[in-house]
Amino acid sequence: MEALRAARDLGLPAWCIGAGAVRNLVWDALHGHRRPSPLADIDLAWFDASDLRRARDAALQARLPRLPIAPWEVTNQAGVHLWFEAHFGHPVAPLASLEEAVASWPEFATSVGIRLDDGDRLSVIAPHGLDDLFGMVVRRNPRRVDVATYRRRIAGKRYAERWPRVRVVPE
Repeated sequence: MEALRAARDLGLPAWCIGAGAVRNLVWDALHGHRRPSPLADIDLAWFDASDLRRARDAALQARLPRLPIAPWEVTNQAGVHLWFEAHFGHPVAPLASLEEAVASWPEFATSVGIRLDDGDRLSVIAPHGLDDLFGMVVRRNPRRVDVATYRRRIAGKRYAERWPRVRVVPE
């Protein structure tokens, strides 16, 4: 909740916290873990096609408080197509909305974002539904991730070590 409130306080037009931050929280709860799983970062995704400068992401990130759980990773999804190929090795088309961006994330279980409105009500962006998240299924999202990349992600994430009930769909 602290992260959601901090993100909300930036006043962004369209935003969510998603990916591993949501997945880990849910899978930890479903496994009865009392301590949260470590996070590489807290993904704050937002969308504004009027200003695609990466410096804007950095400026927003600098405004966020340091949290003990993980550092922030702030990304304007409207500009991902400008740098994705240099970072991941293949081009992607520009995205039209935050929802379309979330729908393109690597696995369906991580294609989930949560936001907090001014009345402290949660809303969920889950373009592929929540079945894989709550069913603890890791399934490749073919929209953005090829099989080789998916295999590398699975090997690197080592899901079964933290969450033994997770089922990984091979491809």
